Amino acid sequence: MPNFKIERGCQGLVCGVDEAGRGPLAGPVVAAAVPRGLRSVLDDSKTLTIQQREACYNGLRRCADRGVARIGVGAASVLEIDRINILRAALLAMTRAVGVLGVLPDTALIDGDIAPPLTCAIQTVVKGDALSFSIAAASVIAKVTRDRIMRGLAPRYPGYGWETNVGYATPEHGEGIRRLGVTRHHRRSFAPVRLAIEGEAILPLVAELEPGSEAVESL
Repeated sequence: MPNFKIERGCQGLVCGVDEAGRGPLAGPVVAAAVPRGLRSVLDDSKTLTIQQREACYNGLRRCADRGVARIGVGAASVLEIDRINILRAALLAMTRAVGVLGVLPDTALIDGDIAPPLTCAIQTVVKGDALSFSIAAASVIAKVTRDRIMRGLAPRYPGYGWETNVGYATPEHGEGIRRLGVTRHHRRSFAPVRLAIEGEAILPLVAELEPGSEAVESL
């Protein structure tokens, strides 16, 4: 379980930053920033069930509504992902999340080993969502926010399975692209989408990918 050990080693106001949605074939990449100060039971969003994530998300939002905490959420659009690539877009979303916190943290704990350009001190933490409570909280906020965006789009774009796969590469999603074509929410720089636009068969490629794979860009 994550804890505040890393945060306690930092001076001043510390926030955790994480993103969700680097791997999907469709939709934005979303990041969140959550300062230290929340007390609850949560873990890396990827290890929680949908119900557990929603419960943690609602608890974190209630803390923000009561003024106990601040939450910043940022995103980078599909157009930005295609223009600057998914890694830079994820870092841009992180920068935007910190920028809307309403307060400048003294230190930002960034999940992973690559940091966005922030004006505060930065500490990258590999697998930080399993180690730092602040990063784990940001992970939950980013994941639930992005999943809700994709589920909200699903009724407008039936046939792709976004209600359940939230844009990730699944056989159902690949079949939807084959039958219905590419929407404006698809990432055209990602190999399965690009191949579909070019008229190539994509189902064998999609079948080889794990649902959360990030290995779909520019294959």
